[in-house]
Amino acid sequence: MGRVQLALNVSRLDEAVDFYTKLFQAQPAKLRPGYANFAIDDPPLKLVLFENPREAGTLNHLGVEVPSAAEVVSATKRLAAEGLPTEVEDGVTCCHALQDKVWVAGPDTRWEVYTVLADAPLDTAAAVNTDCCGTQGESTSTCCARPAH
Repeated sequence: MGRVQLALNVSRLDEAVDFYTKLFQAQPAKLRPGYANFAIDDPPLKLVLFENPREAGTLNHLGVEVPSAAEVVSATKRLAAEGLPTEVEDGVTCCHALQDKVWVAGPDTRWEVYTVLADAPLDTAAAVNTDCCGTQGESTSTCCARPAH
């Protein structure tokens, strides 16, 4: 598998970025308005920060970042074989990236297994899908924006 993803809601993105840069001795891999992510090597962690003052200090969602779409497919098959209901989302734009992913609901929280296919352009309206990422206090119940065909 890849690395565990921990997505957190923070009250002030600039302060959170400063803190996590110092804590993990790493610069953000991506920094956008209201959003930052770190691809940390040691410990292997994808740390994602969403500026969301109303939910600050809470978990946004959990995930596992894998290197390829084939690994997302493999995880989907494995989870389904375990009898867990899955929700597949291929080619979605979410959290400033084009992704393939599968969601699975645990007892108390949903997890995603995903791969990043490409960076979303800054001008993409769906780059931060508030239903997915929960920025600015929005729901995190569904994810994500499907590309227009």
